[in-house]
Amino acid sequence: MKPHELLDPAFRSFLTPGEETWTLDTLPAIRKRVHATFKSSELARCEIFWTTTHDGEGLRLCFHRPDVVAERKALPVILYIHGGGFVLGQPEMADDYLADLAEELKAVIVAVDYRLAPEHPFPIPLEDCHTALGWLFENRHALNIDTRKLVVMGHSAGGGLAAALSILARDRGVYPIAGQVLIYPMLDYRSGIEDSLHKNSITGTIGWQPNANQFCWSCLRGNYELDDERVGLFSPAMQADLRDLPPTYISVGALDLFLEEDVTFALRLSRSGVALEHHVYPGAPHMFDQNPGRITDQAALDIIRALRRFIASA
Repeated sequence: MKPHELLDPAFRSFLTPGEETWTLDTLPAIRKRVHATFKSSELARCEIFWTTTHDGEGLRLCFHRPDVVAERKALPVILYIHGGGFVLGQPEMADDYLADLAEELKAVIVAVDYRLAPEHPFPIPLEDCHTALGWLFENRHALNIDTRKLVVMGHSAGGGLAAALSILARDRGVYPIAGQVLIYPMLDYRSGIEDSLHKNSITGTIGWQPNANQFCWSCLRGNYELDDERVGLFSPAMQADLRDLPPTYISVGALDLFLEEDVTFALRLSRSGVALEHHVYPGAPHMFDQNPGRITDQAALDIIRALRRFIASA
């Protein structure tokens, strides 16, 4: 069967003609168009905090706290990393979702406004996320959060950064993570190239496509030569050792360009002794959960159940 024949009817809107051209010249217009769909910071449902990055820049953190009757007990905390191919996006793109999720889970959710490529290539976005992680631990008493119940979570490129952050946190051994929730994560810089290990004629033809994917990875890479031990932090699919990572939830659509890289990563985690929950949703392209429907509802429930489990077991 052809990809469009496998597509769930709820996602027919993804069948748009043509493919947008992603280049350094077109990126400003793409950012402007996409960011115009987000809430303004004035309308966001979060409280803003600021901290300082490893290189002395200001880092914005969007803080969602649930309404609770008594706040004597420290609350679980989720560090959320937004998507956008490493080159666009901001916490406000998920403001309502995160505010509602914080209320549902009775947990604090902090979204990090990491700096974007190509202006800020690897490892800057990852180090910004690590700065946010450290800020949560260092301010846990003032924030009334329980960092023993800290989960990292991200969609798409944010999922890739969350995976890299879990590896970095493990290796540095300072800030332990209780679980990671990776939603159609962007993990392998090779996906979309002609000789990719993940070539599949069914995936990556609807929604997010190879050319855009390769452009975004190139922006993140900058001048990095892929020739040292940091390659697994740049592209988590390249990480040789996946042992001792936190319990992991991974989900992806069956028509997503990232299907095979996510399934491969999940299998490698399992073989490395990492507790794993993995979902592949039929007929679903990249970012399928932006459209309402039965599969989107099921995916949302699966995420909530995984987060509850990670928080409860920590």
